[in-house]
Amino acid sequence: MVQTFHVVGLTFHIVDVFAQRRYAGNQLAVFRGAHLLSDAEMQAIANEMHFSETTFIVNEEEVDGGYDIRIFTPNEEVPFAGHPAIGTAFVIQQEIIKKPVDEIKLNLEIGQVPVSIKYKGDVPDLLWLTPKTAKFGTVIDPGMISAGMNLRSGDIDPYYPIEEVSTGLPFLIVPIKTLEALKRVKISKAVLQELMRNMKAKCILAFTTETYDDENDLSVRVFADALGIPEDPATGSGNGCLGAYLIKHKVLGEGSIDVKVEQGREMNRPSLILLKAGYLDDEIHVEVGGNATLVASGELI
Repeated sequence: MVQTFHVVGLTFHIVDVFAQRRYAGNQLAVFRGAHLLSDAEMQAIANEMHFSETTFIVNEEEVDGGYDIRIFTPNEEVPFAGHPAIGTAFVIQQEIIKKPVDEIKLNLEIGQVPVSIKYKGDVPDLLWLTPKTAKFGTVIDPGMISAGMNLRSGDIDPYYPIEEVSTGLPFLIVPIKTLEALKRVKISKAVLQELMRNMKAKCILAFTTETYDDENDLSVRVFADALGIPEDPATGSGNGCLGAYLIKHKVLGEGSIDVKVEQGREMNRPSLILLKAGYLDDEIHVEVGGNATLVASGELI
């Protein structure tokens, strides 16, 4: 069924975020003029676009030094997500500000989040998101989750915990020993819904230090069926949580990290997320970086 809206002619832009080739990475629809839309219309548009998230720029003037935006998955509004923040900052710089700026601040439900921008000429080359300070939550036993992820008892790395982490959106981080085991992951929706019923995290990030490409440091898969995203090809918020987890548990050794994370290979949508993390004033500071490319523009009809 085709959904109709009381507002037409709204401009939108389609952006590839974290993509290693055209139409890879994580696609994002960014709508302008969202102040004309009701909450229900924004949710209906996000459902029809059916990307992992769709963002709406509420106004095109700064409020308290930042731009008000809202983020919807096909199922619900979320307070924060990484690739939508990076992709929306790209659109604001290219289509609204239309001149190089070092930083754009986004006003989200979780608060104001900065995105810094490095350029190649006048076009953004890398965008770096600084999420909120990490918070750590529940730790669960590997035996409680392995069957729900189609994993054997020895596939989960026993040296590191399965732990909830949030830098704005909570994820359950699962350390996997091998790339072969990571490829084999298949989520049992019923099993994991029951397991995570009383947890803040509804999304799972599984990672391994074995990679498809030797130049990368980690390989990741992300599952967020509760948000309408069975598997996500590139996840800024989840990898921000992973960055904090890596520092807390010294997975890659002592001190700070500056690493490349591959994602989306199993979906044939190769993505590359850059992670920097370390301690700053006794707190874990994380930066999530990557590219964004405009691939299409249009109007809502």
